[in-house]
Amino acid sequence: MKNVGIIGASGYTGGELLRILINHPDADVKVATSRENAGEPVFRIHPQLRKLTELEFVEPDVEKIVQTCEFVFLGLPHGSSAPVAKRLLEGGVRVIDLSADFRLKNKDDYPKWYGWEHPCPELLQVAVFGLPEFHREEIKGAKLVANPGCIATASILSLAPAVKTGAVEKNRIVADAKIGSSGAGTSVSMSSHHPEHSNLVRAYKPVMHRHTAEVEQELSLKANGEKVIIAMTAHAVDMVRGIMVTGHSFLTREVKSPELWKIYRELYQKEPFVRIVKEQKGLHLLPDPKNVVGSNFCDVGFEIDPHASRLVTFGAIDNLLKGAAGQAVQNFNLMIGVDERTAIGFAGVRPI
Repeated sequence: MKNVGIIGASGYTGGELLRILINHPDADVKVATSRENAGEPVFRIHPQLRKLTELEFVEPDVEKIVQTCEFVFLGLPHGSSAPVAKRLLEGGVRVIDLSADFRLKNKDDYPKWYGWEHPCPELLQVAVFGLPEFHREEIKGAKLVANPGCIATASILSLAPAVKTGAVEKNRIVADAKIGSSGAGTSVSMSSHHPEHSNLVRAYKPVMHRHTAEVEQELSLKANGEKVIIAMTAHAVDMVRGIMVTGHSFLTREVKSPELWKIYRELYQKEPFVRIVKEQKGLHLLPDPKNVVGSNFCDVGFEIDPHASRLVTFGAIDNLLKGAAGQAVQNFNLMIGVDERTAIGFAGVRPI
């Protein structure tokens, strides 16, 4: 049994972390922090947890947490996690950071994509990018894991087979992402106001989406170090949970379906949380966020467009689970040496 804490536990991701971890056979949640809600019972903010935990939110006293916890999940805003992670690591705590603070290896990428200089650049090479399908063995021994972004997770897993073919233009790959409103967190703005968010498909970040950097970083690894360029556009759509990434890669030679099936199976057949969805009949022919909501699965699939010499790829996840809390627990399971499906092997919820 590992003593764990969650710093920044009052948001949607914090609620999902608590929901999973209070039922985890190898985790004992000792601390859940929230400055705004300190002293309040956790179920006051996360009512789904009523009668499941007696935890109360506390102030984020890092020195006390170091004395109490062996593992800490950081649910802090981008730019705020790094100094806290550094103090935790110095105290011997292993950290799973759900912010973007350690996802990029090159410190010079932070001013470009996030608009600030990295406060702890010496830790960037220590951190392991927390995508188990790519970095499983490194994650097992990591002291600091950088949980990937939600759109990045769906983009990387769905586009990796295209890059692995070696038959696409690596400087011209499009990632068209559609995400539910929970991806914006619990903050309130005009864009999240119900009349403005209902019945919409809004391109809210047509260029320079910050997840682009980690997608390029990870897909370049699959291209043997050759630079991959991603053109990403993100849309807000009228759903609460879920992400759908449609990828457009342009072929440099003819590619047939059997070749792609072979690559998909080599990459994902043994992966517990990636499912290949490409059916010939029925309603659910290709990945759909509706079929993964409430689960830690990523569904991937493809179609070949012979007219435009294009490979179309699809990736669907629940942004709060495989895109955040579920993947964080998957990483935690690898770090403590248990089956990585522990406490997150459940199916999605249907209908929603």
